[in-house]
Amino acid sequence: MRINADFSRRASLAPEDHGWVKSPQNGVERVMLDRIGEERARATSLVRYAPNSYFPHHLHPGGEEILVLSGTFSADDTHYPAGWYVRNPPASGHRPYSDEGAVIFVKLRQVSPGETQHVAIDTHDGANWQRQHNRDVCPLFSDDVEQVSLQRIEAGELLLDTPVPNGAELLVLAGELIEDSQVYQRWSWLRLPVGECGHISAGAAGATVYLKTGHLSQVIGDKPDDT
Repeated sequence: MRINADFSRRASLAPEDHGWVKSPQNGVERVMLDRIGEERARATSLVRYAPNSYFPHHLHPGGEEILVLSGTFSADDTHYPAGWYVRNPPASGHRPYSDEGAVIFVKLRQVSPGETQHVAIDTHDGANWQRQHNRDVCPLFSDDVEQVSLQRIEAGELLLDTPVPNGAELLVLAGELIEDSQVYQRWSWLRLPVGECGHISAGAAGATVYLKTGHLSQVIGDKPDDT
C-alpha cells in the first residue's frame, strides 16, 4: 500500500476529507495520511480509539511518535491525556489502549535507529513553552536530522518565512492557517517537500500547530512495523 508515498511532492488532507477506516483491532479506526507498506508499514496516521478499545502488546522496531489530540491514550500502566507528546525509541514495545476513547496523531517507523530515550512531554504545561523569534514554542524533540515542536502563530504571521532545506510537516491543532484561498482548519495535515516554503499564515484567531522539519530528505526506514 502506498499513500502519499512520493516525498518529493506536497501532500495534504483536510478534516472534511478524513476517511476513517477500520483497523484489524475492534474499536480502533485510522485516517491514513501517508503510508508505505501494508498492515506493517512506515506510516503517518490519525488513530481513533473507541472507549475500552486496545491493541495487543507489540513491538515498534522503527520507533513511534504520538501526539494525543483528544481523550486519554494509555500504554501499559501510563495514561496520557490530550496534549501529551510521546516518543518511543526503536525496539520499544507496549500495549496501547483507551478507557474513555481518544484520538491520536501517530508516526511509525520514522525514528532514527540511534535513538534510545523515551520522551513524554505535557504540552499543556506552560513550563514547557518558551519564547523564540517572537512566537511561543514548545520544543518536543531535536537532533541532527529533525526538529519537532508545537508553535503558536499570531494572526497574519507566516508559519515559515524561508524554504525548509529538508522538508516540513504540520498538523493544525487550533485556529486555522491560510494559503492563498486554501484554509487549513483544526486537524488539517500538510507535508511540504524539500525546499518548499509556501505562503502559509495564521488566520484571524491565530493558530497552534505541530511542526516537524528536516526529516524529508530521505524516507527513514523501509521495513515493516506494527500499528
